[in-house]
Amino acid sequence: MALLLLLPALALVGLMMIACPRPRPLPPCRRYAHRGLHDLAAGIPENSLAAFRRARAAGYGAELDVHLTADGRLAVLHDSDLRRLCGVEGTAEAMTAAALTRLPILGTGETVPLLEDVLDVYAGGPPLLLELKAAGGNAAALAEAVCRALEGRRGTFLLQSFHPLTLRTVRKLRPDLPRGQLSKSFLRDGAVHAVPAFFLTNLLLNWLSRPDFIAYRFADRRNPCLRLVRRLFGTALFCWTLTSPEEIAAADAEGCTAIFEGLEPAP
Repeated sequence: MALLLLLPALALVGLMMIACPRPRPLPPCRRYAHRGLHDLAAGIPENSLAAFRRARAAGYGAELDVHLTADGRLAVLHDSDLRRLCGVEGTAEAMTAAALTRLPILGTGETVPLLEDVLDVYAGGPPLLLELKAAGGNAAALAEAVCRALEGRRGTFLLQSFHPLTLRTVRKLRPDLPRGQLSKSFLRDGAVHAVPAFFLTNLLLNWLSRPDFIAYRFADRRNPCLRLVRRLFGTALFCWTLTSPEEIAAADAEGCTAIFEGLEPAP
């Protein structure tokens, strides 16, 4: 059964990608610190200004997560649900920027930053890899807000998302910004309905996002459709999230850009 589904998927991804332009060259950065160079034991939590300052000082690019607040601002934190990170009920999308930026992250002295503050930290520095975290049907509004926020900013920016419609909006508004389609084996996780999981796992909606790179979970990178896209079109691969020197070495050997955490590899 799996083979019967896989064969048409391979054919379909090839047909869809024929209509897409070849991906553009990307910044020569091979290391992105996942949610900044964080170290909770040292009081530096994920997606905090301290983590981004530390990542820039070490010469790394940084990956971060962006949410659209209730008042149209852009907050940097991973989870929409605030319980794990901030110990409060509610979602990032339901709160104002002023309320969010008062919340401590994981019990530290660091509070939730706004995107503009992270952009200031990285102005003129290594690239920033922004993951757009759509929620509650706000994919287009989020993409529009991020595109506006980057106007006139000094720096190098790449935008990625699991949501193809978010990337389609970015493509329309800022075709100059490199786009990355985030994915993984949704079929293995079982958290998404089987049909959308099949399409997302096998990159069958790339004709919407037309990505310049694919950001795929490292453990799932043997996916045949992913390998086909890389082979036919030379699409760059970013792998997440690498947590050991062995994984970094494997990614380097396969020509993958590393999104890492919990270690400090050579930049």
